[in-house]
Amino acid sequence: MSKVVLVTGASSGIGAATARHLAAAGHRVVAGARRAERLAELAEPFIDVHPLDVTSLDSVRAFVDAAVGRHGRVDVLVNNAGVMPLSPLADLRVDEWNQMIDVNLRGVLHGIAAVLPLMRAQGGGHIVNVSSVSGHRVDPTAAVYSATKFAVRAVSEGLRQENTDIRVTVVSPGFTESELSDRGGAAAAQAAARAAAEQLAIPASAIAEAIGFAVDQPSNVDVNELVVRPTAQT
Repeated sequence: MSKVVLVTGASSGIGAATARHLAAAGHRVVAGARRAERLAELAEPFIDVHPLDVTSLDSVRAFVDAAVGRHGRVDVLVNNAGVMPLSPLADLRVDEWNQMIDVNLRGVLHGIAAVLPLMRAQGGGHIVNVSSVSGHRVDPTAAVYSATKFAVRAVSEGLRQENTDIRVTVVSPGFTESELSDRGGAAAAQAAARAAAEQLAIPASAIAEAIGFAVDQPSNVDVNELVVRPTAQT
């Protein structure tokens, strides 16, 4: 059955791959991101694009309202937007810590706040939150990033337990082809992440397919958590 699916952080990486994969499967996708020029590359018959800043609740609500105005409902929200400026805590990159909290955690909460009343009124829906393998373990230079991703898992489990008619899925990717290590952070930490990704990373389409698997289950089947990582990742 075709669903109306919203995808945040859709201008590149997992978000773009997910939008394309779900559209190819016949779903109606509304893709949102801040980078309008990159987002425009996604536009096609089954993908609508809309500017989105997940750190702004007003922006997220406008994104959801646009989808409802166009399609009449929202069946699935994929909370994917994220940033990963890695650095040792001793660097005291407080602005980057706050950015990770704002995008990775507050952005997820904004998405939930914008769609939960609608999904409850509809009598069902599905929220997919993209966490990370870093939400299961902590590595040097990734303490704050891991903290936000652990928090996404905690929020997701609470949301799942509080709702019996809304499905909640956490997807935790390992090393995946993306632009996460290209911006911000300590130069050495980001270079190390890029080097590891070059050796290990799986394509973003692998995560998109995992999300598609969860989305396409029957309404009484809730795939609660998927960890998807390269075979060679320890």
